[in-house]
Amino acid sequence: MLPSLKDKIAQVFDEPGCEINQAKDEKARKKGCTKQLTPGAAAGGCAFDGAKIALQPIVDVAHLVHGPIACEGNSWDNRHSASSGSELYRIGFTTDINELDVIYGAEKRLFKAIRQILDTQDPAAVFVYQTCVTGLIGDDIEAVCKRAAEKFGRPVIPVNAPGFAGPKNLGNKLGAEALLDYVVGTMEPEYTTPYDINIIGEYNLSGELWQVKPMLDALGIRILSCMSGDGRYREVASAHRAKVNMMVCSKSMINIATRMQQRWNIPFFEGSFYGISDMSMTLREIARLLVEQGADAELKDRTEALIAVEEARAYERIRAYRQRLAGKKVLLITGGVKSWSVVSALQEAGLEVVGTSVKKSTREDKEKIKEIMGDDAHMIDDLSPREMYAMLRDAKADIMLSGGRSQFVALKARMPWMDINQERHYAFAGYEGMVTMINEIDKAIFNPVWQQVRAPAPWEDTAQAALPV
Repeated sequence: MLPSLKDKIAQVFDEPGCEINQAKDEKARKKGCTKQLTPGAAAGGCAFDGAKIALQPIVDVAHLVHGPIACEGNSWDNRHSASSGSELYRIGFTTDINELDVIYGAEKRLFKAIRQILDTQDPAAVFVYQTCVTGLIGDDIEAVCKRAAEKFGRPVIPVNAPGFAGPKNLGNKLGAEALLDYVVGTMEPEYTTPYDINIIGEYNLSGELWQVKPMLDALGIRILSCMSGDGRYREVASAHRAKVNMMVCSKSMINIATRMQQRWNIPFFEGSFYGISDMSMTLREIARLLVEQGADAELKDRTEALIAVEEARAYERIRAYRQRLAGKKVLLITGGVKSWSVVSALQEAGLEVVGTSVKKSTREDKEKIKEIMGDDAHMIDDLSPREMYAMLRDAKADIMLSGGRSQFVALKARMPWMDINQERHYAFAGYEGMVTMINEIDKAIFNPVWQQVRAPAPWEDTAQAALPV
């Protein structure tokens, strides 16, 4: 691992937003929270995968993978990060290096690839992602990107997050570091207002950002930039002029919020768009911080008026579902902000959460789970497929909410399952998203197919009847 990458990883883990890190002395703090990597540490996604997931929703940028073509096999389309304009981010660009490149180096191939993209696609910028092979042979993507930017007069951003650096969550932060080092603060917005905010760690999955934006628009609050769902390069580059930052998923890009607070004195908070009460709390906190930063105090009154209308409408729409779902039990296998924010939403619908996973959750996430579920909250650090199967078969849960990789466990147990992770096809954010989520859970639990799949097979009935009495 190159010294520059080691230094960057140490900087990422020297996180001022972490209470544990703050309690250390200066020497221990510089070591961060790093652990020696072991085989399998990148299971579920490597650092390259995490960086690309974090940055690819910037839609007017060409995302170029410098490495073998297999690395670009990481498909973004199945994550459903939606765009309101450019579709450039959906095109896969790769240098597709071969054996000769491994021997002689692939920096010239990278430079030519950047030139070809700029000539044929005219992107706002080119993001170049380092991979394991090109990192091991020593290709200096920073130098190539700098030379290309000077030659062609267009931003070319190196994202130094090869897969061997660590797991996916580390890659999220390394991708965020690339924005901090080369993008944020490099441009000025056309104009600013006292109501400008940034939303960090929101990927606009299935258009979730669009369910929240109308409410902010109604309050006169402008999203100066979103990092990175439906984002634009110029918006991200001018994000340093916002008045407030909102963190949606602290596990992925908390370093952007803390560094922006240090450099530009922009306050931040962590909020959630999932659930009625959490959505209301988020709107109140945005209004409070904006007023503290100089916005008109009347913003708080308008926010309360909007919340009253939206909450009443949402509770009325889920009232019938609450009666049907009362007492039903949910096993929640996810992580990060959803490990606590979705819990709150499920409880509002009358559902009981029998367990929530915290494998990808921060210490703050776990504290919030305890606040919502109490001290006896069943937090699952790492539940094996066998244990998931046992919980479902023993009827300790009526439905499992998880990512796509766990769906077959539920189906094998002949229990309902619903996708709650990034591959889902439905938007669950905001008041409208809450109604959508509860509707989908209701359809999954009460689908008549479960009565049929749980019934004994015809040959089982025949075999039972043939047994001697």
